[in-house]
Amino acid sequence: MASVHLTGPRVAVAAKPAALGGLRLPTPSIAVPSGRRARGLVVRAATVVSPKYTSIKPLGDRVLAKVKTSEAKSDGGILLPVSVQTKPQGGEIVAVGEGRSFGNKSIEISVPIGAQVVYSKYAGTELEFNDADHLILKEDDIIGILDSDDVKDLKPLNDRILIKIAEAEEQTAGGLLLTQATKEKPSVGTVVAVGPGPLGEDGSRTPLSITPGTNVMYTKYAGSEFKGKEGEYIVLRASDVMAVLS
Repeated sequence: MASVHLTGPRVAVAAKPAALGGLRLPTPSIAVPSGRRARGLVVRAATVVSPKYTSIKPLGDRVLAKVKTSEAKSDGGILLPVSVQTKPQGGEIVAVGEGRSFGNKSIEISVPIGAQVVYSKYAGTELEFNDADHLILKEDDIIGILDSDDVKDLKPLNDRILIKIAEAEEQTAGGLLLTQATKEKPSVGTVVAVGPGPLGEDGSRTPLSITPGTNVMYTKYAGSEFKGKEGEYIVLRASDVMAVLS
């Protein structure tokens, strides 16, 4: 995705991901002169908004989020270079659009200004405004509202569901102990919270049939995974739940 730089002649380019001890690291940024094409590189730069513009007003069902800063240190206090800092998936809503229209019925954005939100990893359009990273995205790309630093407190939006993932088996059926690398990640978990349901064609919401406390099986590669203080969690859409377990 090429970027439009209103105040500078350079664009950021994503290089091939680095590997460290078998781990794939987040993509580092490399600056190259604009107008040149770097072979094997994919342009993914944020649009830089000129200082002459003092406000941004999203339209329709879009919102503007101020992105949280990346963690500069590891849990052990080690200073991390920019190339391996984890890209945030959260931020603060600073502006909202007028909402969606269903015939003569208008539905306002359900996320208020000032809310701390978590959004889909590859959602939206990145931009730099007032020397800070922002993201313009659709309301449906917001996973939920998170007012604390623990994902178990997430309030899912629309048709999304928060699930605590079941712990992987420690040993095989024959009693062989499994290492962390060979444990098969389960696609089973317990529902922690559910959203209010999707919007129908008439603008009304249909409540989800799945309730908190239900044990479910879900599609293996669906949703967004997060680590919480009490285990691992996943947020996915209700349509990604395949079965209820009892």
